Amino acid sequence: MTELLSYVLPGVPYGCVYALMAAGLVLTYRASGVFNLAFGAQAYVSALLFSVVVQEGAGTWWAFVLSVVVAGPVMGLLLDGVVFRYTRGAPPLVRLVPALGLMIAIPSVAQMLAGTSTRVPASFVLRPNQVYFHLAGSAVSGEEIGTTLVAFASVAALAALLRSRRLGLRMRAVVESPRMAELHGVRSDAVGSLAWSISSLFAALAGVLLAPIYAQLNASNFTALLVAAIAAAAVGGLESLPLTLVGGIAIGVAQQVIGGYLPSGTILSSGLRPAFPFLVLAVLLVGRRSLRHDGRLDDPLAGCDPPMASLRPAPRMAEVALGAKAFTVALGAAVVAIAVAVVPGNWEFTFTQAAVLSIVMLSITLLTGLAGQISLGQAVFAGAGAFTAGQLAAHFGLPVLAGVLAGGLVAGMLGAIVALPTLSLGGISVGLLTLSFALLADNVLFLYSWSGNGATGLSVPRPKLGGLSFAGTGAFFGLSLVILGIVSGAVVLVRGGTVGRQLAAIRGSETGAASIGIDVARLRIVAFTLSAVIAGVGGALYASLEQSVSPNDFNYQFSLVYVVVVAAVGVYSVAGAIEAALAYTVLLQLVGSLPGRYSSLVALVFGLVALGYVRHPEGVVTYAQSWVLDRAEQLARFLQRDRASGAEAG
Repeated sequence: MTELLSYVLPGVPYGCVYALMAAGLVLTYRASGVFNLAFGAQAYVSALLFSVVVQEGAGTWWAFVLSVVVAGPVMGLLLDGVVFRYTRGAPPLVRLVPALGLMIAIPSVAQMLAGTSTRVPASFVLRPNQVYFHLAGSAVSGEEIGTTLVAFASVAALAALLRSRRLGLRMRAVVESPRMAELHGVRSDAVGSLAWSISSLFAALAGVLLAPIYAQLNASNFTALLVAAIAAAAVGGLESLPLTLVGGIAIGVAQQVIGGYLPSGTILSSGLRPAFPFLVLAVLLVGRRSLRHDGRLDDPLAGCDPPMASLRPAPRMAEVALGAKAFTVALGAAVVAIAVAVVPGNWEFTFTQAAVLSIVMLSITLLTGLAGQISLGQAVFAGAGAFTAGQLAAHFGLPVLAGVLAGGLVAGMLGAIVALPTLSLGGISVGLLTLSFALLADNVLFLYSWSGNGATGLSVPRPKLGGLSFAGTGAFFGLSLVILGIVSGAVVLVRGGTVGRQLAAIRGSETGAASIGIDVARLRIVAFTLSAVIAGVGGALYASLEQSVSPNDFNYQFSLVYVVVVAAVGVYSVAGAIEAALAYTVLLQLVGSLPGRYSSLVALVFGLVALGYVRHPEGVVTYAQSWVLDRAEQLARFLQRDRASGAEAG
């Protein structure tokens, strides 16, 4: 019993911090229907600001006031006023992409402002390392006592606020129906902004409390904090704050117990402890019926909104459509010609990367653009393809091109397995489940020698076909273009065929599609499987291009970036995926020559572009193309009328 308590007690402060974040998530979700995936980024920024101010010589409590009491609520007000106020009642993807963009952009801004110097986390608890007493043989420090007391007091204060007759009643009214509340004189935007400021205060407080456990501040650590907080919120059914507090503490304690009892020095012991919240979230998402809806239809007056504008391109004049196609073909041919004959070797490699990543991003076009399903784990499928090709080449001498096909098949089987638990889910819940799967792969699945081989990684040679070698970058570029053309043609065929039309029906309304006899479950599995096959082929080609890959090349952050990049450029077309990959790789090459503090500039650019997704869900490039074609069509019609007038006058 003493040994068990020695593991349980240190887990309580962890769980309290999880509960703080979860309380903030519950508040914003109930107020706006948004799973604010930028919460971890907000916590990171406040922790970074606190440490910077302390290191500059300011007092601990002054730093706490600035980073938590001031910066936290202000950031919440900005996010609500600029982005999330306009996502209420929007489709799941429109609510998710801006949150992902902020999740990527906010740490990038913080890194550029703070510089690349190592920041050591500071603690605001008085005498954090002093041992005040021993319990069951375990020392209890000031930091553990302070963290626990602050968490309990904060959650209790929030619960009292939500139960108050004035503010709490108004906040609950806005949650139920902002339009109905406005009819009774309640300013729903003001109440929503208050909810966002309070929830962001909780995010900032959690970030400052948890930061001292890390050797240095890193934004990726706070993503794990976010998933643990979502799992704690799921324990409370996204409603009950007491159950959320209990769930957070239980997860924190379970992590410590797992780490204590599993044999040390094994992948399972080192990976299962941080991965435990991901498993809890996955089980709760599948098992709890209350977590399966996406909150869009809760408002009884939601039907008053005008229908969402169609994302399908408007029909064009024959001359304008033909000119647009000719321009697209000419531009693509010019890019290929420049890549082959003009650019230096490093840029030739960049264009080859763009061709390979286009295949991976086409998997998002098929799954999200065609089927309307959200996946935040596409990099896992790409990694499965890459590691399959590498393992088969290293241990069985299988040719790389055959390994590319095998990698696609293995990734497809993995995609089908992942699709099964999503069948009862919808909207953002599918994205959260696939994010949990991606984090589980990072922490456990890809670390074994038979998969990604951990930090050592795998070597994957360039392919050969008979006597033809693709070892040179130019030859590999040609091979990548051929495979990209085949995959693009396959996606176009799927979109134009019966399966594509059925997927489009599911994207519009799964209930409506089922009512006309479409097997929604089967088509979901088909969409995930085909998408994973494409991602696996792209990942295997990427591994062969790089010739050496490790799990770090396919971690969860790439999954998030790929979704943001494709959605921001244009997720509903094949050209959008290719343009997204080209823009992404070219910007990476350009930023590579800048100082280290600007290494996150690419993530910042696409993160900010993703904020425009709320207004233009068709994508920025697609929107720009439509604007240009509208002007061209106006000019063409004007010239037609002018010619007709001239003919009549003659």
